[in-house]
Amino acid sequence: MLYRRAVRLPLAGAVSLSYTHWLQRLPWNRWQLSLAEAITEGPGSRSYWPWRLPGGRRLLQLAVEVVRGQAAAPIGCSGCRRSLPLVAAGAGSGLSAVMEPAAALQILVAVALAALGLLVFIAHATAIKMPNLVRGEKEKYFLNANSARKELFPSIHDPSTKELSVIVPSYNEEQRLPRMMDEALEYLEQRLKKDSSFSYEVIVVDDGSKDKTTEVGLTYSKKYGSDAVRVLTLTQNRGKGGAIKMGVLSSRGRFILMADADGATKFADIEKVEAALKALQPGPDDMAISCGSRAHLEKDTIANRSYFRTLLMYGFHFLVWFLCVRGVKDTQCGFKLLTREAARTTFSMLHVDRWAFDVELLYIAQCLKIPITEVAVEWTEIEGSKLVPFWSWLQMGKDLLFIRLRYLTGAWNLEKPKKVN
Repeated sequence: MLYRRAVRLPLAGAVSLSYTHWLQRLPWNRWQLSLAEAITEGPGSRSYWPWRLPGGRRLLQLAVEVVRGQAAAPIGCSGCRRSLPLVAAGAGSGLSAVMEPAAALQILVAVALAALGLLVFIAHATAIKMPNLVRGEKEKYFLNANSARKELFPSIHDPSTKELSVIVPSYNEEQRLPRMMDEALEYLEQRLKKDSSFSYEVIVVDDGSKDKTTEVGLTYSKKYGSDAVRVLTLTQNRGKGGAIKMGVLSSRGRFILMADADGATKFADIEKVEAALKALQPGPDDMAISCGSRAHLEKDTIANRSYFRTLLMYGFHFLVWFLCVRGVKDTQCGFKLLTREAARTTFSMLHVDRWAFDVELLYIAQCLKIPITEVAVEWTEIEGSKLVPFWSWLQMGKDLLFIRLRYLTGAWNLEKPKKVN
């Protein structure tokens, strides 16, 4: 005999549902639909198309009518001896529907799987297969501030001619950029005087700014020379990840450092990330990544944050750990040092151009078994952040989920990078 146990569920309109064994035979793993569209538009909805199997169509009809609170004739299942009757009972009388726990659970599982299937479909269908590595014609050149002539940027595929490249992504940073540049260039010049074998370049990447970020960068280029400071002006905003990617692809350094334009990280801490990178002892492929970390400051920042922002922070950290990257406590610190080969390999595969690009970068590195280390750096919060707490975290959460789904479904692949024009 079929064991049955009833539970009451508050629904609009009272109906009675009898659970039968055919529910267990339904192909749950093949159902993908937009239930909201199906309920709104009815059987004419395009969301019905994945439900071509008889069992799927019947259960969708049941779900739609239950949510609407409508009565319906008994719903049969072709190929089964039993049926799933849906009987009207006292519409508007305040009664509630009776449904067996197993039936309710399986319907919820079906809807959850349908939603997941739809999400996977959207992630796969909207994915741009290849990373955006194309530079516009104007983006291939930098202005020599002294001669006022345009010169061609080199390529990451060329041999290195500098010891260090510093990439500074900048979007509307007219006010904050000078502080960072003064600190960085003072350190780099002093190091150059102490060590004649040391050489450097700083590439300020203007990410489609609407202020005078490019002009500010060019003042430093004129002061220190275009061999030391160059400005890459993007014709349109690409996002922080896209800006850094364009800078990396145009760099000359044997080692490449990402540094934020706000100067939140003490620039002299480059010595810490350099020491940690050398401790990794990159192998013959010369690939390694050293990440600056603010994780040691987490307790202090929690004390000054609202509960909501703290919850968002922990939620984001969990998603990073669960979906993409493990073993790195602070993926979002903008102070990272890469060997040239590691930068060439990872950035040539990078798809995400916005805030979550760090996560994909480290995900790629871990998939390719590139050694990664993390070291504490001195960090101070600077006013003027472009990060909007709620919406930026929401965007990053979506990007994290899509990163995982797109690599799992094969929409994105870890292919060997090709030379960039």
